[in-house]
Amino acid sequence: MSTVTGSSSRGSRFRSFEFILGALLAGGMCLAVIFSGYIFPGGAEKIDLLARLLPPFTKWAHPLGTDPLGRDVLARVITGGKISLQVGFISVAGAVVIGVFMGLVAGYYRGFWDMILMRFADVQLAMPFILLAITFIAIAGGGLTNMIILLIVSQWVQYARLVRGSVLSLRDREFILSARAIGVRDYRILLQHLLPNLLGPVIVLMTLNVATNILLESSLTFLGLGVDPLIPSWGGMLADGRTYLQNAWWVSVFPGLAILLTVLGLNLLGDWLRDSLDPTGRTSR
Repeated sequence: MSTVTGSSSRGSRFRSFEFILGALLAGGMCLAVIFSGYIFPGGAEKIDLLARLLPPFTKWAHPLGTDPLGRDVLARVITGGKISLQVGFISVAGAVVIGVFMGLVAGYYRGFWDMILMRFADVQLAMPFILLAITFIAIAGGGLTNMIILLIVSQWVQYARLVRGSVLSLRDREFILSARAIGVRDYRILLQHLLPNLLGPVIVLMTLNVATNILLESSLTFLGLGVDPLIPSWGGMLADGRTYLQNAWWVSVFPGLAILLTVLGLNLLGDWLRDSLDPTGRTSR
């Protein structure tokens, strides 16, 4: 008994540490991005050729140094986070709305709708993301809006399959059968009885997918397939700084660290949510 209690206590402390560290990393970056206009009133595009390629910590005005055009690296990292976080959160929200609706319909009604939606999902899952991205961008073009649409199209399937599987396990439970017996309409059963029971795993997947989408946006922008190069973004800063790695490493290293810390914070929050919402996993630590 003491061993189980001690293991549970250590697991609880570890989960608390996960939450605190994840909240500090992800929350700190989000707050910095939200208030970047007050922190850097001059903006991230202020050019000063006399201060180009200053190393970090050499001037108080440029604590993380400057880039080849004399722009402050810290200001660009914080401002660039707007694009990555915007893509991450908006694309996940769109994928959740579409995927949850499709999963509810397919799992509850079965039959024709289930077959059509799930076969379409299987076809999409069989297509490599990079092939989908290149094809979509070649047809629709790049840009912020198209990047968000691409991520929504590529990820709604995950939510649809997750929700469908959960609905299939719940649709014949007593509380659903009772609701049907007393004449509750289908849309109320879906929204008031089934949907609340699905929020736990959906929220966990959302948290992890925000981190994934930040990486995907940065990767595609680095390859020249993402947002406009003129807009400050972490992927664009990495691409701009790769030619200066030997002489001015800070131009690309600090945007890379911003991606690393933000994604790490979101993943820690996702792990904490998974452990907290899954009773079977609380003693696995």
